[in-house]
Amino acid sequence: MAKITGRKRHSIRKSQASALFAGLHEQIGESADLFMNERVELLETNAGFSLYLIDKKPQIMDSGEWVFPTLKGLLEHPIPERRIVVDSGAVAFVVNGADIMRPGIVCVSEDVRAGRPVQVVEERHGKPLALGIALFDAGEIREKRSGKMVKTIHYIGDELWNVEF
Repeated sequence: MAKITGRKRHSIRKSQASALFAGLHEQIGESADLFMNERVELLETNAGFSLYLIDKKPQIMDSGEWVFPTLKGLLEHPIPERRIVVDSGAVAFVVNGADIMRPGIVCVSEDVRAGRPVQVVEERHGKPLALGIALFDAGEIREKRSGKMVKTIHYIGDELWNVEF
C-alpha cells in the first residue's frame, strides 16, 4: 500500500457534522454520541477515503459508502456494536493485516451484516485490532466452519494508523 498522506485539512460546518454523525449513527447506533464534538476537521487523503479529526485525532473514516470509527477512535471510545471477537491464536495474524478466517472467530455480534464495516477485537482484553468488511451476515458466519469471513481494511500499525497530516 502506498503511503497515505493528507491532501486538504479544514473544519467542517455544523450541517456537515450533523450529516456525518447521522451516517455514523446509522452504522453504530447510540454509540455515535461518544464521537460528538463541536470542532470536527475533515482530512482528505490520497487513499480514496476521508478522515474526520476530533480533538486533532483521526477518529472517523468515510469511504463514501459508509462511515465508521477508525481504530484510534475505537481505542478512545470503545463501542459494543459490530464486533467480531478472535482468539489469541489469531491475534498475531490480524495485527499483520491478515483477513479474518472462520476458525479464529470466537464470537460475532448480532448486528454484523455482509458488506458493512466491523471491528475485530481480541478475546482477552476486548481491544480492537483491525477493521474490516464482513463478507457474511452474523448468522452465516456462525454456521460456517472454514473460510474467509472478514476482509481487513485497517489494522494497528498500517498506513492509516500512521497517517501524516
